[in-house]
Amino acid sequence: MNFETENIEFKSKFTEEIYKEVIAFANTEGGFIYVGIDDKGEAVGLSDVDDEYTRITNGIRDAIMPDVTMFVHYTIQENKVVRIAVNEGTNKPYYLKGKGPKPSGVYVRQGASSVQASPEQIRRMIKESDGDNYEEMRSLEQDFTFEAAKVAFKRYGVEFNEEKYRVLGITHNDLYTNLALLLSDQCLHTTKIAVFKDETCTEFRDSKEFGGSIFNQFEDTVNYLALCNKTSSTIKGVIRTDKKDYPEEAIREALLNALVHRDYSFSGSIIINVNDSKMEFISLGGLLSGLSTDDIRIGISQPRNKKLAEVFHRLRLIESYGTGIRRIFKLYENCPYQPVIEVTHNAFKIVLPNMNDASPELAIKPLTSQMKKVLAYIAEHGQATDVEIEQLLDIKKTRLYNLTREMSEMKLIQIDGRGTNKRYLLK
Repeated sequence: MNFETENIEFKSKFTEEIYKEVIAFANTEGGFIYVGIDDKGEAVGLSDVDDEYTRITNGIRDAIMPDVTMFVHYTIQENKVVRIAVNEGTNKPYYLKGKGPKPSGVYVRQGASSVQASPEQIRRMIKESDGDNYEEMRSLEQDFTFEAAKVAFKRYGVEFNEEKYRVLGITHNDLYTNLALLLSDQCLHTTKIAVFKDETCTEFRDSKEFGGSIFNQFEDTVNYLALCNKTSSTIKGVIRTDKKDYPEEAIREALLNALVHRDYSFSGSIIINVNDSKMEFISLGGLLSGLSTDDIRIGISQPRNKKLAEVFHRLRLIESYGTGIRRIFKLYENCPYQPVIEVTHNAFKIVLPNMNDASPELAIKPLTSQMKKVLAYIAEHGQATDVEIEQLLDIKKTRLYNLTREMSEMKLIQIDGRGTNKRYLLK
């Protein structure tokens, strides 16, 4: 008999260390464990091989999660040695039931030893077994509480209990998923808010970071941003008109969009920047493949986190997929400043302009249908020329000149170049 190798392990007698060896082989490329042979390869035998056999089979069945028994086979050799053949499992990572799927409970084979797996190895195993859908993957952490979720579900009159966990996607095969992590009080992701004194967002006025369940993050963030949403008053004759800097519903929809659609496989936080002229909502994860910003604006939506979106939909926090962004633009329909969407490969940003950050004359001046068509055209094509606007609106040069000058004064567009090189861009 050879000494221990990458695929062979010897144990002179039964101990609970055998569970770690089984886990390591199942998580790697399989192997053999011989119980009744010492580490020098000498058969010392078991005093009661039948009793030891029973202890081994029952222990492996009860101590290891997920169920590994279909990959484990036993043989009694010469009536004194138990041979345990372990095949590589298909539902990795396997781990000690009392420890959970984290380094203290997950083992892999490294040379002739079984060692604790690193968090990166565990994530890779989960990804290989569960696929690349973050919210459906098994969570590395399993010790969760759901006090904030219980309050949120109760507030909106929706039942929330362990029987509903599987239906919602909070559990899979009796294990908590990453969706459970997001809804739990132990959620590792946060929302950060920075309030700045200046337009370039370099001088801090205040900052906050909200953590815990995303239900708490949503509520805490909405409440804090309400403090940043000032009211401006105008008096015309005897009539006083009060107007918020930002539509409250627009803030709510922009935040919900960031929470529901961000890529939680990144560890970074949602970032909200506020200054006197705008609010920026920045979340990790660009648009899903095949979608454009124009698609988003007209209401097309492909949720990155479908089960999370379904939870928010059940609670009536979102009405239906794709309506949030469209509703934001509708709220700004008659505002001289329009929301802006910016997308990179790994980030999504929506900017809400301060509706009161303009002279009173501009702030109350509505957009004409021609202005809306020009803005939509520039948003789609990036720019527009005199000829393109004339053809788009079927107007003459005089009307073109007056219209573009008015839009420039309203700070809706900027004019670049002269003559035949003149281009109109979004301000």
